[in-house]
Amino acid sequence: MSTVATAHHSEGCTDFVEDAYLADLLDQPRPEPARVCDIIAKARDKQPLPVGEAAELLRADDPDDVEQILEAARELKRDVYGNRIVLFAPLYIGNECVNDCLYCGFRRSNTDAVRTTLSAEQLRGEVEALLSKGHKRLILVFGEHPRYDADSIADTVRSVYSVRGNGTQPSPRIRRVNINAAPLDVEGFRTVKAAGIGTYQVFQETYHHATYARYHPAHTLKSDYPYRLGALDRAMEAGIDDVGLGALFGLHDWRFEVLGLVTHALHLQERYGVGPHTISFPRLQPASGVQLDSRYQVDDGDFKRLVATLRLAVPYTGLICTARESAELRREVMAFGVSQIDAGSRIELGGYSVDGDGQCVDREQFMLSDVRSLDAIMRELVSDGYIPSFCTACYRRGRTGEHFMELAIPGFIKRLCTPNALTTLAEYLVDYALPGTRQAGASLITEELAKLGDDEEKQELERRLHRIMTSDDRDLCV
Repeated sequence: MSTVATAHHSEGCTDFVEDAYLADLLDQPRPEPARVCDIIAKARDKQPLPVGEAAELLRADDPDDVEQILEAARELKRDVYGNRIVLFAPLYIGNECVNDCLYCGFRRSNTDAVRTTLSAEQLRGEVEALLSKGHKRLILVFGEHPRYDADSIADTVRSVYSVRGNGTQPSPRIRRVNINAAPLDVEGFRTVKAAGIGTYQVFQETYHHATYARYHPAHTLKSDYPYRLGALDRAMEAGIDDVGLGALFGLHDWRFEVLGLVTHALHLQERYGVGPHTISFPRLQPASGVQLDSRYQVDDGDFKRLVATLRLAVPYTGLICTARESAELRREVMAFGVSQIDAGSRIELGGYSVDGDGQCVDREQFMLSDVRSLDAIMRELVSDGYIPSFCTACYRRGRTGEHFMELAIPGFIKRLCTPNALTTLAEYLVDYALPGTRQAGASLITEELAKLGDDEEKQELERRLHRIMTSDDRDLCV
């Protein structure tokens, strides 16, 4: 079965990113304050922004304009997502790789890297360890290598779903498995879809063609820019309607990469009627055997601007901020854009099932900044007034892709998401939380219930919460 492609399989792939056009948009003068206000008003009305208007926001670097953009993003985040933050954990399956990406600790020429692929027994141990902490949502990460073909990925997904946790918790299991893996052909994507994957995520890394060629040597699997760019088209054609974009910030001008992401999102929306489910925007971090180029390093101020611009440009797309970033910065950007974070993350192969909090750089793709436990992050979230959510109901009830957008655009999704977030929070508090987190979370649930109208939907939610707290009933979603 055809799975991972070899390099230069881009025949028929559409390269819709025009470097000169995007660069020209960024070279225009700073927009007038009135123009910035007009674009912000459009974004507040929850309309996706064309790439030219996103570029105007990026050129609006006057401090007053920047503050307006950040405030508008805060408002839009509250309107679309409420105070929910979705949680997940990455699980690295193997770091063998045929590519030689110059920024990556997994690249094939890095002789310091300890090459590992989890055995079936090790995989089960990792999933059991994640379940014992309270995780329900995973993203499986694979190196780009022929051994990680579509059949292997599908088998791994099925294995993860089959694991049941040990201990006193009521039969915990992983409810949603997303994947980050090499681009496949349409047939390969059909294979992994049949295994029940959630979102398929792939990073273009950089949308700038010359930069892409510089960091991805010729004659490697990843050197074919159009083939990689078309990965999500092929996933959509195979029936995977939840896909995730990503760019690695620090390879080229951060503003160009934002426009690349917006261009990609609009391409999917125009061609398939639904944009990406998520967008990721990690910054380069130190990695084993890697010398980083600091010319395009993105500082914290510009990082906040890029998050806010993406929130305004693609209002219904989930924005992911990973543990590459510091705890302090993640806390800030959740206020005006980010809707998903990973928590309690370990990215060294086999890292969840071993004791200790240290990082093993030779087994990691890069270094993490926020290595706090899941419970510590849960405690901070509820103390800040967020509802941590492990909800997977929309996926399993078929509310994905275009159907999800039909619910999300008029705002109806909040009527489903908030109750489901509260029930998954209650599960965590009863089954896993430390005493301080349990107390803070219970207070938050009480506060959230008080905000709801006294109707049948609230009464039904209260009944579900009572069942969770007084019995072994779990996964009581709507």
